Amino acid sequence: MTSGGAGEAMEAIPELVIISGMSGAGRSTAAKCLEDLGWFVVDNLPPALIPTMVDLGARSQGNVARIAVVVDVRGRRFFDNLRESLADLDTKGVKRRVIYLEASDDALVRRFESVRRPHPLQGSGRIVDGIAAERDLLRELRGDADLVIDTSSLNVHELRAKLDAQFAGEEEQELRATVMSFGYKYGLPVDADLVVDCRFLPNPHWVPELRPFTGLNDEVATYVFNQPGAKEFLDRYAELLHIIAAGYRREGKRYVTIAVGCTGGKHRSVAMSERLAARLAADGVETVTVHRDMGRE
Repeated sequence: MTSGGAGEAMEAIPELVIISGMSGAGRSTAAKCLEDLGWFVVDNLPPALIPTMVDLGARSQGNVARIAVVVDVRGRRFFDNLRESLADLDTKGVKRRVIYLEASDDALVRRFESVRRPHPLQGSGRIVDGIAAERDLLRELRGDADLVIDTSSLNVHELRAKLDAQFAGEEEQELRATVMSFGYKYGLPVDADLVVDCRFLPNPHWVPELRPFTGLNDEVATYVFNQPGAKEFLDRYAELLHIIAAGYRREGKRYVTIAVGCTGGKHRSVAMSERLAARLAADGVETVTVHRDMGRE
């Protein structure tokens, strides 16, 4: 650690991102993306060595200002070591975040079969046995993660784009939100922090002249927000998000995904997502809008 006052010492401590999650969900891709953005990346670092790596970065005279480490469950005493390391970092005032990469069982099985490699935890069992064991071991870490990304339907370029949007040119202590419309019949987004249900509103699908369009269409949006309770719901939920956003900032949470659902993810959820995103942006939250199921039949 550098000598001098406490302020100088704090400035010398590198920013830290821990990349973890399911094997096959894209940890290596995430690491390469951060490396391209100028982070110093260490792959498969034992959790017990994380504080040592941060200390080395602090001695680099500012040459290593941002460190990303990839950790997985193959190391013995994984969680004991990780908890001890995180507690050590907290006492030193290290700014740290955890990225958790998630994917469905089907997607992970396809990926392991395509590269003809066993899952690191399957032992003498099947790939699905290793996935189940890993998911159970990582459950607590997933719950504590600052950013959860579901890569089930993402290719390499789409995952890189998501990380670029979160980390490229970021400002300190800004809250970033992804507002994602979805269709309940296609399943809940597994990376959602908050879920909003718009199915209480009449469905434009049953209006023949509106059915071919989406919630991005002005006539569809007008129809949705002319329904009883729609504007009041938007106002009340925007007020709730204002309170939640302030709390996230106080707790140092940098990312939130708000999933807005209707039956098919084409009309009501799309219109509501656009309005909620506009309210968040007006509240000073950097917001990205994604319509997951809008193009499905």
